[in-house]
Amino acid sequence: MKRHRLRIVVPAYPTFNIYSRIACKTTALGPVCVATAVREIGGWDVEVIDENNLGRYGPRGNVGADHRVLQAQRPADIVGFYGGLTSTVPRLYELARWYHQQGVTTVAGGQHFAGENVNEALANGIDYVVFGEAEETICELIEAWQERADLDAIRGIAYCKDGSVFRTAPREPLTDFDRSAFPDFSLVRYARIRIYPVERVRGCCMNCEFCTVKGTPRCASAERLFENIRYLVETRNATDFFVVDDLFGQQRSEAIRFCRMMADYQQQIGRRLISTVQIRLDRAKDTELLAAMRQAGIAHVAIGFESPIDEELQAMNKQVKAEAMLSLVKVYRRFGFWVHGMFIFGYPSTVEQTFTMPIDERVKRFRRFIRMARLDTVQVLLPVPLPGTRLRQRLERQHRVYASEDVGWEYYDGNFPLFEPDAPMTAQEMQEGSKRIMGRFYRFQYMFLVGASILTFPSLLFSLHNLRAGWSRWYIRWARRVIRFGGWLTMRKWTSDFQKGDFLERLQTARGHLSMPHHGG
Repeated sequence: MKRHRLRIVVPAYPTFNIYSRIACKTTALGPVCVATAVREIGGWDVEVIDENNLGRYGPRGNVGADHRVLQAQRPADIVGFYGGLTSTVPRLYELARWYHQQGVTTVAGGQHFAGENVNEALANGIDYVVFGEAEETICELIEAWQERADLDAIRGIAYCKDGSVFRTAPREPLTDFDRSAFPDFSLVRYARIRIYPVERVRGCCMNCEFCTVKGTPRCASAERLFENIRYLVETRNATDFFVVDDLFGQQRSEAIRFCRMMADYQQQIGRRLISTVQIRLDRAKDTELLAAMRQAGIAHVAIGFESPIDEELQAMNKQVKAEAMLSLVKVYRRFGFWVHGMFIFGYPSTVEQTFTMPIDERVKRFRRFIRMARLDTVQVLLPVPLPGTRLRQRLERQHRVYASEDVGWEYYDGNFPLFEPDAPMTAQEMQEGSKRIMGRFYRFQYMFLVGASILTFPSLLFSLHNLRAGWSRWYIRWARRVIRFGGWLTMRKWTSDFQKGDFLERLQTARGHLSMPHHGG
């Protein structure tokens, strides 16, 4: 009996960006979960190719992997594409068209296809589009493909039928996670994974205007997450983890129970495990949770501050003010967390608002907040009107979104202006503003401070009575300086690549094609 192969591809980023360095150390969790589900089907082999993490031995092309080599070495019968990042969709379509020409069946899924982009996908080499979580859908689709059975009974897919697009009934989201095997990262071919993505909760109830993740949170047990991490420690010698839940601490009692399990396990094995989580700022009020997190080895927290400007927070549907955010972040610092602050610069006002602010004042507000919050690392991105979000719908009603024919999906990574901003700010000023903020935080001068930290290291040897505390303080200061210098290198590389491109010309064309003049908010 012939064995078949499914290949799942995570497309390469279009250009070097702030995620490029970390992408070489990790991978996306969703494709691994889908591949693990297919692994259970008899007669099928499965592999994940992450074009952003090809390790030492992955066949490389001009962009991402060389799929001609992959297909020659290990022919795939079905190729699935991860469309979780809109900026990688042009690469996804390029590969889909090539595989389609080779007679390979193609499938795509991810947040990009949750809204209005199904027709676009089916016109670009995709045979089937999967909506929502794909673990069950892909297995049913593969079995129907193999038996040449009718597809109409498969929930959660779209495909061309009788010359038109046909959508089947939606599939209910997964709730019983204990039925699934742990994600098998050995299926990610070539990749060198140092930071392992894990999850306990899917969905988010915050309903932020700019976000694609919605719905009532669906939680696995604390034991499920703990056993997953223990499995990775014992089978892959893993030490670093990223909990991909949108908000760590949902279902509080289970989160605390998980943290206590982790603390006991590390004491048992005599080894420290490092974890990063995304968490709401107002969890600072829950000191019991924060204490449990620290004991569990959670060292880094990523917090979406979004903006230090109250009017922008209101437009985002954030139920907090900038002054309160400063007091709350101090609690995280007091507990010893490394705080990564995430911001959106130039968020568009709503129709109800009459808010205007000069570009220099906006930049000043951001810089002041970051300085007073004493953040360890920051990322400042521009608003991205992602498909399917209420932000995109609002801006499209106001005729402010640049046409995708002018500013394509490859620019949807948070580094480029994608809509006409609030007056008096221009699109180019909005882009320069985010770089001005990051440029003040990540500087070349930190190279010299790294050297100064190295020179002070011998002084630790004379503090043997408190060596552990001294080492911890020295290491944090040294790491912060290294990262800030590395951030300067990243920004310099991004600026160089940007200047080689033609985005400014595209921007002028896009502005000229807006169907209505911009009147603000």
